[in-house]
Parts: sequence; structure tokens; C-alpha cells
Amino acid sequence: MVNAKIKHDCKTELNDVDLRATPARLALMKLFEIADKPIDVKSMIDYLNKKDIATDPATVFRIVNMFTEKGLTRQIQLQEGKFRYELASKADHHHLVCTRCGEIQDISDCNIDVLENHIEKKKNFKVTSHSLEFFGICANCQQ
Repeated sequence: MVNAKIKHDCKTELNDVDLRATPARLALMKLFEIADKPIDVKSMIDYLNKKDIATDPATVFRIVNMFTEKGLTRQIQLQEGKFRYELASKADHHHLVCTRCGEIQDISDCNIDVLENHIEKKKNFKVTSHSLEFFGICANCQQ
């Protein structure tokens, strides 16, 4: 679940959107920074507990909702009955979701921009965002 490619100053990023840099907020921003797939609230709580940062589920929900409102994270729903979150600054990508084990992988080599251009020109519809997920069976579950 670690991706060392993306680095930013979490405290500055929180201050830039008028949020105090509390230990829980900083820890969650760092978690989003290293995550290589969208994170659910239970995983956030587990991460904070491992970091000895005392919090409750309601607080974590409030934090992630604030992050989303401020444009730091985006909310993703992958037909699991819960939301997941990832950094909004992450490069445009989509998700592969295994319907057997629940594994989630990012996929970024999609030519969705061609479809967006077609929609904008042929349908006179300005696309402001999109979401695309593929559901199936991962390589491990196929064996």
C-alpha cells in the first residue's frame, strides 16, 4: 500500500486550505500520500491506532469529509457499500476491482480523453469530471 513517488508538505497543504495541522489530520494526509489505492475509513482508523493517535470513527469521518470539501481528497464508491478516499491531486486514473477478493488496482493508461472530447463535441456537453471502474477477477483469484 506504499507509493513513494508522490511527496508534499502535509502541514503546508492543510494550512493552505485553512485547516489546522492536528496530529490526526497530518497522519491521514501522510497516509493518503503513501497509499497506492483508495482508502476506506476503517483502514484510516487502523492506521491512526498504529500511530498511537487516539481518535474515534466520527472524528475520522469529519476529517475526511473536510478534506473532500476542501479539495484535498476525492470520494470514490466501488460498489462495496462504503466510500473510499484518495488524494485529489493524484494523476487522472481509474480502478480495477476484483469481485472475489476485493483487491483494487489503479489503471492510468486509459484513453478516456478521446471519449471526453467526443462527448463534448458530438453531444455539446462539457465534461467536468468522470469516474470509471472495471469489475472482474484479478490474476490471483483466477488461479
